[in-house]
Amino acid sequence: MSPESVSKREAEVLPLLGEHLSNAQIARRLHISVRTVENHVSSLLRKYGVGDRRALAAIAGRAPDAGPSPLGEIVGAPTWRTGFTGRAHERDAVLALLGPGRLVTLAGPGGVGKTRLAAVVAEAAAESLPLSGVFVDLVPVRDGQVAEAVAWALGVRESPGQSLEESVACALGRDRRLMVLDNCEHLLDAVAGVADRVLRDCPGTTILVTSRERLGVPGEQVVPISPLPLASDAEALFVDRATAVDPGFTADPAIIAEICARLDGMPLAIELAAARSASLGANGLLAALDDTLRLLAGSRHPDERHRSLSAVIGWSHDLLGVDERALFPRLAVFAGAFDLEAACRVAPSAPRGAVADLLGRLVDKSLVVRGREAGTWRLLETVRAYALDRLAASGDLDEVHELHLRWAADTAHVLAEHLGGQWRDRFDAVCDDLRAALRNAPPGLGAVPHRLARSLGRLAYARRLVSESLEHFKEAARRAPTASAAAADLRTAAQVVYAVGLARGAFDLLMESAEHAEAEGDDDARVIALAHAVVTACRFTSGFPDPIPRPRLRELLDQADAIGGSGDPVVAAHLAAAAAWCPRSCQTSPDPSLAGAAVAAARITGDPVLISAALDTRGMLAIRAGRFRQAYRVARERMELTGLMDRRRPDSAAEILDSFHNAWLCAFATGDLLAALSTAEQITHDDLLGAHPYRSAAKLIPPLVLLGRFDEALERAQPMWHAWRRSGMPIAAWLFPAASGIALAHGLRGDHAAYRLWRARAERTLGTGTPAPTADSMVFAAFVDARVAVDTGSVEDAAALVSRAFADSPTGWPAAYARAAGAELAVLAGLPDTDRHLAAAAEAAGENDWAAACLARARGRLGDAAAFQESLRGWHRIDARFERDHTSRLLTTLPA
Repeated sequence: MSPESVSKREAEVLPLLGEHLSNAQIARRLHISVRTVENHVSSLLRKYGVGDRRALAAIAGRAPDAGPSPLGEIVGAPTWRTGFTGRAHERDAVLALLGPGRLVTLAGPGGVGKTRLAAVVAEAAAESLPLSGVFVDLVPVRDGQVAEAVAWALGVRESPGQSLEESVACALGRDRRLMVLDNCEHLLDAVAGVADRVLRDCPGTTILVTSRERLGVPGEQVVPISPLPLASDAEALFVDRATAVDPGFTADPAIIAEICARLDGMPLAIELAAARSASLGANGLLAALDDTLRLLAGSRHPDERHRSLSAVIGWSHDLLGVDERALFPRLAVFAGAFDLEAACRVAPSAPRGAVADLLGRLVDKSLVVRGREAGTWRLLETVRAYALDRLAASGDLDEVHELHLRWAADTAHVLAEHLGGQWRDRFDAVCDDLRAALRNAPPGLGAVPHRLARSLGRLAYARRLVSESLEHFKEAARRAPTASAAAADLRTAAQVVYAVGLARGAFDLLMESAEHAEAEGDDDARVIALAHAVVTACRFTSGFPDPIPRPRLRELLDQADAIGGSGDPVVAAHLAAAAAWCPRSCQTSPDPSLAGAAVAAARITGDPVLISAALDTRGMLAIRAGRFRQAYRVARERMELTGLMDRRRPDSAAEILDSFHNAWLCAFATGDLLAALSTAEQITHDDLLGAHPYRSAAKLIPPLVLLGRFDEALERAQPMWHAWRRSGMPIAAWLFPAASGIALAHGLRGDHAAYRLWRARAERTLGTGTPAPTADSMVFAAFVDARVAVDTGSVEDAAALVSRAFADSPTGWPAAYARAAGAELAVLAGLPDTDRHLAAAAEAAGENDWAAACLARARGRLGDAAAFQESLRGWHRIDARFERDHTSRLLTTLPA
């Protein structure tokens, strides 16, 4: 199309379109009818080969009649009324690439900000241009009209005997010029031809292209334009645009960060979302992102393609070939990155090579991006939302979800069966997809979702996502195609519960497992579940806010005995353990005569888990008899067995946790504080034991306090307390010594307000209705109070404190501490029955090195210098720094 083809009247209409006048306004200005104006506009659209009035207005703004452009400027460059955020690195990198005879392409998905960046780069480059540059928007241009669009942008007319391409080349000449060709993805061949001709004939010209796909011209330098980085530019852009529509806008930075992350840092998506902030607020925006396409629509952006997210992505989608359109929406079922095998599984009718080729083409067209791991791809979340909408509209969504589910089940099963090597990295790469596949599975029973849920449970547990693992095993039980499979899943779920620490939940799951086993007629599984439930209720009493009555447990054990099972050694070991833990007598301790039989039955199986559980009967008998050194030997044997257990399997959780706990408790009960601290440090650095939010701190604090390392203990106090509160403040009797220990540290430092605060906090860890743990806890509380009273010389309530210290049985683990501190307080206060207290304390001190040193100091207070020296040696031996220094000071007060 040449300028001569435009009539005189059309030439008068064109500049008025540039002023954005309506047809009626133009008609009045030229004194013609509106119908005539409409005819002229239609003719102009046809002659210029553009699609709308906006494009004609742009042409009018750069028509040749407008006169020469100033030097060093970019003619036709778009302008914005908003600031430019970020992209400093990309801007500098692109500027460095620009040079005479070069073609640089900014390639990236729609809405990533290529046009804006190109304009900024062009503006910066213009300062060094001896002649003006030109910015050509190719959105309204159709195939075959690229040269015309460039010519009109340059103000060039076609001359007789000279093609338009030749006229463009002549106009550019050999001088330094910059030509920006914006939005080329729908005109790749035509733009490539023009670019190739210009670069050949105009060596001084630099061409900067923006496109969703590279041109493929030799020598082209492609600069991939990615979304804005999160935790910096993306959030800055959101806040800038949100503040523009609502000057009073404020929001939690964490919510803004999540919004930007959900939008993949895509500038257009962020701007569209920010525009809704005035009406929805940040929290409303975050909730509305569940329907991204609906939220990011309705803009009045002058570029129609940028008025909604769907329009932006739809422009790219419309340029796809038939086979590309067939694969693209199917990829939307992947929540994260996927590899070629996964893509082939959701497109089973396409050969592997064809799928690989299509993925490459979709990457070239900026609809798919490369994943972080080699050989993987992914869809940006905004693109995925569009693709998922297309998949649903096609009617293929259910079919593709089923294919995705089968892929996920197979992938999870293989990973769960080979928990070695780099499985963690592989699981982390696909875990979002495995979870999504399970969520999208049809409701009800099913072998495939059951297999996926069970494998996910194993994987999550091995990855130490314990709470998630528990939910997956419960889901597996709900999905199980047989009652026997459901029984197994519930039994495994119960084993996971031990890692969470709520034994009552394990008991309930085991009872449910027994019901399913009974329905299936699986006697062995039913016996194991019943026996395991009985042992759980007897062993882990602190996890039961309301203890299971003994008659009920005996009834369950009788049921298991009556069933008998098949004689399998594992079944027999479970029955023997339950019989030992739940004797027919009224005693709550294991039956000594049956404990040996339980250990023997467990050793036959060779299973370290069952052997450790049986050994705990002996350990518990020793602990309840106050024979802590003997119990410590059992605990160390159990600790050795944990090295033989598969930590990736939930069935080892209870034994690993309990073995470390008992080893710590026995070391602490014997006053071997360094051994207790060493065990606590092992717990801290163990991926299963240390994963608990406050278990490790609860084990570290008591020995640190009694060793006199107050600063180390106190720095762990608040994090431990806050973690317990965040977890819902479950009853945690084993947290009591740690909270009491912090109270003791404050009391010995003279901070009595903090001492009272932590004593109250210690009481809160017990809840109500925990009989056995409460007795030991109250004895330890008596020790703390008596020891602080000794240090401060507060003897007014000494008689009551001493009475508390000696009130309970001397066989509990804190008894030696309490009686030693109580005896020392009795000596300090000069109570009349001091000798009796010293004698009673001596019985318990034989099992506890700390108590022995404390008791020797108490005798030293009666004037026995040798006892003071004995006390000092004891404190040195166990490295109790505060007590050693305190004793040394007391020794200096003795008369010469």
